[in-house]
Amino acid sequence: MLKSRAKYHLGQVVRHRKHPFRGVVFDVDAMFSNSDEWYAAIAEESRPSKDQPFYHLLAENDQNFYVAYVSEQNLIADYSGKPVDHPDLPDLFGEFEDGQYPLDFQLN
Repeated sequence: MLKSRAKYHLGQVVRHRKHPFRGVVFDVDAMFSNSDEWYAAIAEESRPSKDQPFYHLLAENDQNFYVAYVSEQNLIADYSGKPVDHPDLPDLFGEFEDGQYPLDFQLN
């Protein structure tokens, strides 16, 4: 069954349930919208269902900054109050406030 509403919103800080990284949501797909090759690369016993929201994150761990694509079932909200240091954040968001990043760009 297709879930109709995303749990997390743009600018929200989240963390992965199983892997040691966190990030800021910058886009949401209502359901899986990546390549079949990407999906097949996930161990079969760990593959998330495709019929749930997937989130694009400006992510960080202890060593790197990167973009992550994560299913909703594998995310939890991060209430640590700590900002994310990803270098691309200023391109999309304003200054970290009240535990999240406000959108800071204009659409055409």
